[in-house]
Amino acid sequence: MANILIVEDDLDIHNVLEEILKKAGFTYSHVYSGSEAMLLLEKNKYDLILLDLMLPALSGEKIISQVSDTPIIVISAKISPSDKVNALSLGANDYLTKPFNKDELLARINVQLRNSKPLNKDLSYKDLKLLNDNRTLLIGENKINLTKTEYAILKHLIINQKEVVPKNKLLDLISNDTLDGDENSLKVHISNIRKKLKKYSKNNYIESIWGIGFKMS
Repeated sequence: MANILIVEDDLDIHNVLEEILKKAGFTYSHVYSGSEAMLLLEKNKYDLILLDLMLPALSGEKIISQVSDTPIIVISAKISPSDKVNALSLGANDYLTKPFNKDELLARINVQLRNSKPLNKDLSYKDLKLLNDNRTLLIGENKINLTKTEYAILKHLIINQKEVVPKNKLLDLISNDTLDGDENSLKVHISNIRKKLKKYSKNNYIESIWGIGFKMS
């Protein structure tokens, strides 16, 4: 059974999260501050993190930026689109605002756990190689670490490299890997992928088809 880390300083919400995980049969650990979370993450491996953003000692955003190998569902009272886009851009896999529905949270947890398994094989496109085991992209000998959503986007663009992938279809495709299914955040993630690629290559790998979607160029 999956092992989940709860990072939440509100005692009432903390207790609700524990109740949800306990009833679902998950094992879990819990901390009340960002610094405590980082100490546990240095020593233990978790399958998923349930993360508040407004934490004592170390913010949730700082934790997201430092964790790249564990799916993260943000559960926050911050409700503005800019807060959501920022968290997802940093590498969060999903974002749920407080107050939340227990059944919806459990469904989102199951989606992340179900889709955290790597691809069965590596994918290639021109001089790009997308490794299945650690969300790493290779350009020659250069390694680029991708967030969960960046990996999902690039994976499906390479799989469908011979065609233009409409925005809505791309959002549907990546929904199997992440619930980050918002058109505005999709544009942000595409932009972030391009920036990472430009550090090592002058090639324009992802082409925007105005009014339609994206394709590998």
